[in-house]
Amino acid sequence: MKIEFHPEALAEFRAATTYYEAQQRDLGSRFMIAVESAIAHIAESPTAWRIVEDDVRRYLTKVFPYAVLYSIEDGYILIVAIMHLRREPGYWRKRV
Repeated sequence: MKIEFHPEALAEFRAATTYYEAQQRDLGSRFMIAVESAIAHIAESPTAWRIVEDDVRRYLTKVFPYAVLYSIEDGYILIVAIMHLRREPGYWRKRV
């Protein structure tokens, strides 16, 4: 299934990758792989993960304290947020 990012979700993804890379060499790459793996699992079985609000679902990444929040749209999956789990809950609601 086709994947699209909300512009703010893409910015979050890039910012987190840059942050982790600044912390330790190749950590940004590992973060990127973890998120891309999460997105691949979502694309394979979009309805497998729980709904957190309205039609937004959550997939927890491996190793990193992040979740991929997404909604299933007609013909594509919209990535709503790449959310740090300790960040203010619900900040992403204005995106849906």
